[in-house]
Amino acid sequence: MTDNKERLLRRAIELAAEARAGGNPPFGSLLADAEGRVLAEERNTTLTDADISAHPELKLARWAARELDPATAAATTMYTSCQPCPMCAGAIQRSGLGRVVFALSGEQLVALKPGGDFPDVPQEGPALYEEARVPVEGYY
Repeated sequence: MTDNKERLLRRAIELAAEARAGGNPPFGSLLADAEGRVLAEERNTTLTDADISAHPELKLARWAARELDPATAAATTMYTSCQPCPMCAGAIQRSGLGRVVFALSGEQLVALKPGGDFPDVPQEGPALYEEARVPVEGYY
């Protein structure tokens, strides 16, 4: 890892500490361009915003999708204090960001949490294919 990457990852960890000091879960992220310039920073605000989706990675992915053209987004790197959760990973993928560099892995995070990870929610499907495909067919 280069000195610049370490500097950016350390800043993401600082943002996580700021989130915790502000009464939120300890997660922070930033988005940098190809030259390592910080384009945007975010902290977790799930508690203070009363919004379970207010993860910093999701907020940055949404910002990038609104503010950056596809080529610029593809040249960015997100530096984050922890590996993105599945919700955030999906948003990052859809926003077209170039890559992610994280400090803690999801597995390491779960090991640090007294209650472990969130329980799986049972899912059922697919069902009603002929009906469900009608509004989707031809959209893409």
